[in-house]
Amino acid sequence: MKQINIALLGMGRIGKIHFKNIEQHFPGVNIIAVADPLYDASLAKKYSKIIFSKNAHEIIALPDVDAILICTPTSSHAELIEQGIKNGKHIFCEKPMDLSLERTASLSEMAEDVGVKLMLGFNRRFDPDFMQAYKSVRAGAIGDVQIVKITSRDPGLPPIDYIKNSGGLFMDMAIHDFDMARYIMGKEVVEVYARGLNVVDKAVGEAGDIDTALTTLIFEDGTYAVIDNSRKAAYGYDQRLEIFGNAGMIKVENNLHNRNVIYDEKGIHHALPLDFFMDRYANSYLIEMRLFVEALQNNKPMPAGGTDGLKATEIAYAAKMSMESGLPVKLEDEKIRAKKIA
Repeated sequence: MKQINIALLGMGRIGKIHFKNIEQHFPGVNIIAVADPLYDASLAKKYSKIIFSKNAHEIIALPDVDAILICTPTSSHAELIEQGIKNGKHIFCEKPMDLSLERTASLSEMAEDVGVKLMLGFNRRFDPDFMQAYKSVRAGAIGDVQIVKITSRDPGLPPIDYIKNSGGLFMDMAIHDFDMARYIMGKEVVEVYARGLNVVDKAVGEAGDIDTALTTLIFEDGTYAVIDNSRKAAYGYDQRLEIFGNAGMIKVENNLHNRNVIYDEKGIHHALPLDFFMDRYANSYLIEMRLFVEALQNNKPMPAGGTDGLKATEIAYAAKMSMESGLPVKLEDEKIRAKKIA
């Protein structure tokens, strides 16, 4: 099996997940370098064979690095992707590539032109239950799919400083659901209608964002996806999927703290959903990294590539435009096309 040398850029929450997964589960992968302006000195001492640096560009340029994992803040993604491409490194990047459609399209084309493999961290595709739902749809288990419903609600607001720089709910949160809708349906979105409001905290509105949204996607054959998002669900991390077809339905319910169900004179009771995305999607982070590594080792296409990142970003742009105008927006709208090719 071909050995892969990886450089990890960013040691925040997601970076630590990938670091731990690679160390524990991928004997054919070596993390040979880590870049983070605030890296933990104790970690550098523990892993003495790994090069630690505060300079990501210095790490990207190392000749022994085959691929880079970009787990830094969104604002840095595009620059690091470009540096990776210029240095001939294959790339895994957390979503989105950039908040600009023009830049996103350019990076996707650049990677393809020079043969650099680029994968986006749309980890929900790789949740075992969602993957099984995808396989069931492809096997025709529920016939022709007519409607997909996705519920995605966080257990609590992120810091307001994060919201100010995230690109907004459609770009930093719902973009996962836009990708999931395309993934499940296997079709392209042609029209988007979205509404959004502030009901959780007025500070979100003051930061220029919304905390609650409902988005309808219309696909090329006239079928639908309906997505509802909230920054805060009082009962936990709410992640559900329903796929309705002319021969049946598939439902994926929440993962709970436990599966015990208590029946008593007051009612029927079960545990709440998990509290955090790192718990809910622990398996999907592991599976997505396995697929990234396998694509490198076997020279296969990436399962969520640059085009997927671009398509999801286009939908996010259209959703924001629709919310602001109060009207449906077609993805062929001149304003979106101009953003992509400007």
